[in-house]
Amino acid sequence: MRRPAPILLVVAVAAMVAGGAFAYPLSGYENSGIRRLYAFGHREIFGGRTLPAGAQMPLEFVQLRLTAVGREFDVSDSTARDPELQAGLEAIFGDTDPRYSIALLDITDPAKPRYAALNETKTYLPGSIGKVLVATGLLNALASAFPAPEERLRVLRETWITADDFVRGDHHSVPIVDLAAGTLENRVIRLGDRFTLFEWIDHALSPSSNAAGATSWKQAMLLRRFGSSYPPSAEQETTFFSQTSKTELTQRSLEVIEQPLREAGLDTTQLRQGTMFTPGGRAAVPGVRSYASPRELLRLLLRIEQGRLIDEPSSLELKRLLYFTKRRYRYAVSPALDRAALYFKSGSFYRCAPEPGFRCRQYAGNVENLMNSIAVVETPAVPEPGATQRVYLVALMSNVLRKNSAADHRDIATRIDELVARLNP
Repeated sequence: MRRPAPILLVVAVAAMVAGGAFAYPLSGYENSGIRRLYAFGHREIFGGRTLPAGAQMPLEFVQLRLTAVGREFDVSDSTARDPELQAGLEAIFGDTDPRYSIALLDITDPAKPRYAALNETKTYLPGSIGKVLVATGLLNALASAFPAPEERLRVLRETWITADDFVRGDHHSVPIVDLAAGTLENRVIRLGDRFTLFEWIDHALSPSSNAAGATSWKQAMLLRRFGSSYPPSAEQETTFFSQTSKTELTQRSLEVIEQPLREAGLDTTQLRQGTMFTPGGRAAVPGVRSYASPRELLRLLLRIEQGRLIDEPSSLELKRLLYFTKRRYRYAVSPALDRAALYFKSGSFYRCAPEPGFRCRQYAGNVENLMNSIAVVETPAVPEPGATQRVYLVALMSNVLRKNSAADHRDIATRIDELVARLNP
């Protein structure tokens, strides 16, 4: 699908926006060294709200679901729709509402996946969901440079990166934790802030920091360029970005993300993050158009569950990074999901133009008003003896103009969960 032609009389600035969610199981501090996990796990010191039951799952329960049975299953034009699941989905959306596109895969029984979809190949700007592709590119470059999984963890935990011009222009706050002082401050990343490579990825995927997304992408490019000699010196890094042409930097930025997608059998004509997330990043590395379809995003989640996105250790690490451990919002806020382990990323983009009687508002554009969610839902989070644990994957994208669709996404999540529950009593 072609992007609409630019509108010259736009009165509101287009904005990539995402809610303040946090990922990675709280018990994963020892594994990752991500300092906010320690802080959020010690609320008696740092404060904070009580999490829903599904957000308190221990690290060891994060598992890939299709590494044995279902490993070769795929979704394509020829994949049969499950009659009951498809009928239920059409009932939720009133047959084929063109404002919504969705792909749904029930893998409760991994030997018998159930698939249903509506408008599933329509492409949209992915918004912050594109940060999942950046994380994939970084983990792939890391695996190429450091094949041993324990070495990858060492690099993620021990490599410290200082915020530079790539963070300029962001408005998303992140949790800044001082373990020694026992303090936690939520604020925008500033020049000179220092985080481990693990924390940069976590900031990109959890509070959806654009600064962290751009920095993680930059580090993926550096990993690809310097291999096992990563991290480069400041002089080597400066030389690389100053002496490489802008055209080549663009190609390198795309290749570092798209290589692991192609190797996993994903279709990059249906899935691309083409542009850095900050003005500072775009000044250094010019971008191209970004797009994604629900079906290809669903296939991305499927490859993670199969351990086929890069390799099993990388797939597992990415699933851990997507685990949802903070106040839920949009699709994720549905009360039906309170007991569920939720692996989630949301993204949105809105754009406005002059219109009589219309006032531009956040998440309510009249030119574009994209709201997208991807999720793996596992209910209950911790399996109960003798009970069925429902597991399904969903990718939902919408472009409903002039209204905030968050409540609609919540209600859709509730009805989808009810549908899957009816099929898996």
